[in-house]
Amino acid sequence: MTTDRRALRRWTPRAARTRIIGWVLLLVLVAVALVTFVTWRLLVRGVDERMDTALRAEVEEFTAIASADVDPRTGQPFTSAADVLETMITYNLARPNEKFLGYVDGRYRFQSRIEAPVLLSRDAAFTRLVGSVNGTEAGRYDSAAGEVRYLAVPVTLAGDPSRGVAVVAYFADQERESADESARIMLLVGAATMLLAAAGAWVVAGRVLQPVRDVAATAQGITETDLSGRIPVEGRPGDELTELAVTVNAMLDRVERGAAAQRRFLDDAGHELRTPITIVRGHLDVLDAADPDDVRETVALVDDELDRMNRLVSDLLLLARAEQPAFVRPQPVDVAALTADVFGKVRRLAEREWVLETAADADVPLDPQRVTQALVALADNAARYTAPGDRIALGSQLSGGELRFWVADTGPGIAEGDRARVFERFARGAAGARRSDGAGLGLSIVQAIAAAHGGRVLLDSRPGAGTTFTVVLPADVQLPEEDA
Repeated sequence: MTTDRRALRRWTPRAARTRIIGWVLLLVLVAVALVTFVTWRLLVRGVDERMDTALRAEVEEFTAIASADVDPRTGQPFTSAADVLETMITYNLARPNEKFLGYVDGRYRFQSRIEAPVLLSRDAAFTRLVGSVNGTEAGRYDSAAGEVRYLAVPVTLAGDPSRGVAVVAYFADQERESADESARIMLLVGAATMLLAAAGAWVVAGRVLQPVRDVAATAQGITETDLSGRIPVEGRPGDELTELAVTVNAMLDRVERGAAAQRRFLDDAGHELRTPITIVRGHLDVLDAADPDDVRETVALVDDELDRMNRLVSDLLLLARAEQPAFVRPQPVDVAALTADVFGKVRRLAEREWVLETAADADVPLDPQRVTQALVALADNAARYTAPGDRIALGSQLSGGELRFWVADTGPGIAEGDRARVFERFARGAAGARRSDGAGLGLSIVQAIAAAHGGRVLLDSRPGAGTTFTVVLPADVQLPEEDA
């Protein structure tokens, strides 16, 4: 199991890291390829346009020479078409990758002296293609050196029966070599960029995935008995991964608190249920079935312990239901009438000086049964921890947008050390522990009812000066019609 966890820890983050780097490289590759291709095509198109422009310019020069009918070298009239071609070819300076050729009656006669990848003058197929054209003709020819773009112009001279052709040819592939070289340089730069992008993505992905690795490591370190592991929180507030670490830590805090509360609950519930079972079993073991008085006393004791167990189970089920959404069912309630009704019920709990101090005159949405249950539990708790003649006051009041119900007594109060734990399940205050036969769930139920309403329970007590429990609920106030 440990080996599997180590393997998972070793490969899972790296797999994610590899995928991130793969996607980054793919995007960079696509971008570099697209930019290179578009740039190369633009450069090639520029070269092609430049060749077409040069071809047209050369043809215009050839036409101007031929139409002058005078040899610019000698100042004498041309005597033949061959003279015209020779003058055209020698008078014009060919550019690199450009070639001038002259044909008379379909046969090669002249060419420029610029070096060329191949000799078109010896290419019979090219000679047949351009040597005998009857009109200006542009085209492309696949030579041994690649594509050749050409423009052929017929040349004739009055009084000369021979027919000449002047040809301007460009070795297009060689002319485009600069564009191809630029594309190759861009690809090399793109390859270097991809390597830098891969290195940067490796570093960035490692930092980005660090919280994920921390989450995995923390999750692997958490066991059924150890929930203390937390994720180190690094980075700026608002960062998504920082928020992830904070959220997971908060979840682990809740899980740890829940597990601790569950363990305490199981321990306490087991102890509380074990006690009456032990008492019942002990009395049944020593029961004298022949003694009617012993049987009657044992049956009464068993019945009392079963009643206590029944109350304990009922309270536990109530606390379990308190976590469900339908635990409370709010409805508009006349708070004054509810307060008076609760006071009428609790004043018979014990011989005390019961006082109804005040009642809020308003309609508030709440669950009257649950609120009554909470107030009766507080009143019963006050009766248990006071003596005959002590004062117990009950009341309700609207204050600051909140509805407050309180039960105040003049009993012994609650010690400072007990105030933090009186709302815990199965907890009892030291002052009244000897007189209370409850399970210690009453105040937990009151707190659960208040929390289900979105409220809270406040405690104000001083040893020897009494105790006041206040249930504070949010109030959506609706005044009675006669007051409105």
